[in-house]
Amino acid sequence: MLGFIYAIISGISMSLQGVFNTRLGEKIGTWETNTLVQLTGLIITLIVTVFVGKGDFKALSGANKIYLLGGALGVVIIFTVMMSIGSLGTTCAIGIILVSQLVTAAIIDYFGLFGSEKINFTLKEFIGVAIMIIGIIVFKWKG
Repeated sequence: MLGFIYAIISGISMSLQGVFNTRLGEKIGTWETNTLVQLTGLIITLIVTVFVGKGDFKALSGANKIYLLGGALGVVIIFTVMMSIGSLGTTCAIGIILVSQLVTAAIIDYFGLFGSEKINFTLKEFIGVAIMIIGIIVFKWKG
């Protein structure tokens, strides 16, 4: 149940962040906004780490080096969300982002990539993704 609540909070936060970043970017610039967002995130994360962090940065040497790309992907995410919301509108952009996330997650799970548990997909899962894609097409269709 807690995972479900976290997922809802994540979805709400990502949508709000995308809109907030896009609007701020219109005022101060895209890369300036990205810098501010990353800096704010770093400061808050450092504060939280000091008070509740239980990990060990020394264990970083044993981690798969590809996982270090998470920070770089954060920059890509902020930039591309801002650009997509700015050109497509919030609902369409977030819809496409969600479908892209779902398809990518399905590929990761299906093949068991990056240490994930391998999960088989049935026709039901493919129909679900297709319905989401059709929903975006219907939403954007100017008939």
